[in-house]
Amino acid sequence: MATHRPDLTPDWTVSTAWPPIRDELQTETSASQDKTVQQCLPLLHAYDSSLRDFHHNDLPKLDRAKHARFLHRSLQTLPAVAVGYDASRPWMVYWALTALSILGEDVTPYRERVTQTFASMQNVEGGFGGGHGQISHCASSYAVVLSLAMVGGADGLGMIDRKALWHWLGQVKQADGGFRVCVDGEEDVRGGYCSMVMISLLNLPLSLPPEAPARRAGLESFIDGLPEYMSRCQTFEGGISGSPQTEAHGAYAFCALACLSILGPPQRMISSYLDVPLLVAWLSARQYTPEGGFAGRTNKLVDGCYSHWVGGCWPLLDAAISDTQAKQAAENLPGSSLYSRDGLTRYILACCQSEKGGLRDKPSTYPDSYHTCYVLAGLSSAQHYNYYNQGEKDNGLPEFGDAFRWASMPYRSSHETGDGSRLRPIHPIYVIPWSAVEDTREYFEQQGQF
Repeated sequence: MATHRPDLTPDWTVSTAWPPIRDELQTETSASQDKTVQQCLPLLHAYDSSLRDFHHNDLPKLDRAKHARFLHRSLQTLPAVAVGYDASRPWMVYWALTALSILGEDVTPYRERVTQTFASMQNVEGGFGGGHGQISHCASSYAVVLSLAMVGGADGLGMIDRKALWHWLGQVKQADGGFRVCVDGEEDVRGGYCSMVMISLLNLPLSLPPEAPARRAGLESFIDGLPEYMSRCQTFEGGISGSPQTEAHGAYAFCALACLSILGPPQRMISSYLDVPLLVAWLSARQYTPEGGFAGRTNKLVDGCYSHWVGGCWPLLDAAISDTQAKQAAENLPGSSLYSRDGLTRYILACCQSEKGGLRDKPSTYPDSYHTCYVLAGLSSAQHYNYYNQGEKDNGLPEFGDAFRWASMPYRSSHETGDGSRLRPIHPIYVIPWSAVEDTREYFEQQGQF
């Protein structure tokens, strides 16, 4: 019996005109929005074909070679003016390695340099700082762990002092269930997400260390109170803020959704602790027309990095809403999307590519490794159907098997998106290649807990 397959041929010409309804009140915000649209429209319409190499559907090709060269240069010696980014060194490595991996580049030749660079950033009390002599921080530790996972090897992974890291994470776990990003630092959803990524990937004990201050409040494990903390960060708009009673932001939405998806099945965890319809409405409003890209907050401009921070929310939300993802994947019938994959793809290829290599926020800005990483991550997500495979046999860590039950398949065949534009899939929770997640998990399973 023939199976009906939906028409997945993209309509690249959709929404390349001004919105039909526009507020006549002119403000600084609306003026900035109009200026951004005016910058994007010529590129979306492909008026100046001399700037790009186009394929058959009138979209610019992804200039893989230029972007790869840009990223390799970012991992070399930087000029003196870059000293201000010293505390972001782990991030700069992570952004470049992730983007190169998404492009299909082999990053293992960087293994020795990456391992040596990060060795001096590890503190005896546990965790990694942003640079030599700097205090440990959840964000920099997250970037270090994921970078070492990508370059692989026992030398790199083995240099992580897991026991010290476990004790340090016990110091940033809070009595209200959340995590500070560093000792005596701010508490927000980033701390929760980064901590759970490290705990689950490195096979750390789930129980709190005996000296953890949160034990005095009756907490016994790292996950105690954490889903409730994430729930309190949902705002009246429906989005997720960094901490309760602050402004909703797309990156915090991703951190909260990914954290909950580590803690258990998305359909149970996300639906139990978040108002999903309200969150879907808020995230949907972040994709703009005619640009096609995402903004990170209400009344803000599109920015290429939210191709991941907002775009990466959709597979997690789809898993929370749908109980047929694995069946659709098995039948090669990915369901309709909760966002416009075509619109986002068009914005990325037409507006975010710099002629000199690298990807950017929008046409008026310059490329950098941060935007190159997250723009490519968003494009990869748009090109793949990432789904939670509920029927997958649990070969993962006992406490976090659900985080490793995800699978991926191409959303379209490569000829439908243009020659050379198909990217490598990345894990929707860990935001590194699937093989790096699996190899790292296997390595630390063999090491056992302590």
